[in-house]
Amino acid sequence: MSVLALPVFAFAALFVFIIIITFFKRYKRCPSDRILVVYGKVGGGSANCIHGGASFIWPVFQDYEFLDLTPISIEVMLTNALSRQNIRVDVPSRFTVGISTEPGVMNNAAERLLGQSQESIHDLAKDIIFGQLRLVVATMDIEEINSNRDKFLANVASNVGAELKKIGLKLINVNVTDIKDESGYIEALGKEAAAKAINDAKQSVAEKDRDGAIGEANAHQDQRVQVADANARAVEGENTAKIVVAKSDALRIEKEAEAKRISTAAEKVQTAKALEEAYAAEQIAEKARATRDKAAQAADIVVPAQIDKERVEIAAEAEAEMIRRKARGEADAILFRKQAEAQGIYEVLTKQAEGLKQIVNAAGNDSKDAVLLLVADKLPELVRLQAEAIKNIKIDKITVWDGGNGTGEKTSTANFISGLYKSVPPLQEMFNMAGMDLPEYLKGKSQEQIQKAAADIKQKEKQVVPKKPNKPKNGG
Repeated sequence: MSVLALPVFAFAALFVFIIIITFFKRYKRCPSDRILVVYGKVGGGSANCIHGGASFIWPVFQDYEFLDLTPISIEVMLTNALSRQNIRVDVPSRFTVGISTEPGVMNNAAERLLGQSQESIHDLAKDIIFGQLRLVVATMDIEEINSNRDKFLANVASNVGAELKKIGLKLINVNVTDIKDESGYIEALGKEAAAKAINDAKQSVAEKDRDGAIGEANAHQDQRVQVADANARAVEGENTAKIVVAKSDALRIEKEAEAKRISTAAEKVQTAKALEEAYAAEQIAEKARATRDKAAQAADIVVPAQIDKERVEIAAEAEAEMIRRKARGEADAILFRKQAEAQGIYEVLTKQAEGLKQIVNAAGNDSKDAVLLLVADKLPELVRLQAEAIKNIKIDKITVWDGGNGTGEKTSTANFISGLYKSVPPLQEMFNMAGMDLPEYLKGKSQEQIQKAAADIKQKEKQVVPKKPNKPKNGG
């Protein structure tokens, strides 16, 4: 029995030890800068919030988290907030908020902020503050916001604090740096207060001067009374009456001056305020008119000009494209025509070259023989051209003066015929200009043969026509 009891005792001791360790680990203490939130099966409510204490967290049934109580500073730059007077103001401010430790508010924080980061809480609180700050500005006049800061801050704290409590936060501090409005109304109020202070100071100085003048007048009065009393008691009544009249006049003048000063100051203040409001209204109207004129000019001038510009650009682009296409068409036509002409010339020259090559081959590759072949081929045409050189010459009338000296020299008729024949280009000369030599069988007669032929022609003329000395011979 003792042997079996030892393991059971050890097991029981170990079990108790584990329970004690678990109890100590599950017993959580809450530091002063945090809130311990126990959730799960907590009896009543969604969570049990503890600040500055401790609690045992039942395993399986409960769990826990901490909420940080560190204050959060939020800068709110509220702009264009509409006041009760429909004047837009800028209210730059800084709010300090934190998680509340009030019992009911802590539960709100546990329900809505548990597990949220500081940045998320900052953004959520900033959105709430923006909305409530606009609401407070909308319920107050600018004079109240500017002059009664305590009331303004109290309204802000009341509205913002009530909304922040709904999510478990509380408002710690509000600091409004400077309030401005877009119309310059607050600045005008400051100027008005400054002008009022200056006028009050001037009024006080004037009153002191008045008291000094009255004192001086009283001193003179006493002096005059004493002198008059010493000089003559008889004029006492007259002097007393004059003094009363002088005092009455002085009092009347004083009251008139005071009334005039007050009315003049009030009139100037009102005039200044009216001018300021009028200038502000005129400025707004001028800005609106400038905007309207600018829009009208843009619609009347800029838009049509833009449309005309685009139309001109499109027309110019179309015309340029038409010119480019026409130029490309003309260039293509010229190119095709020149290519066809070049092809034709190339074909003609190629065929000529082939024919010349065949002629040279036929002449045994001798260039001179080839030329002779070409000349022989063109000889009938050359002879025809020589004959036609004088064929179509029309001679109306020929007058020959023949001396008939019988010396055996050529007669005038022979000379005329010989000269006419020589005017035809000789075939030999044509060959010589071309750098070639005419074959012997194509060369002309020698000079002697030519002279002999001329003599024969002369003799035949004598036989046909009788000679008549010293008379001209007409023939057709």
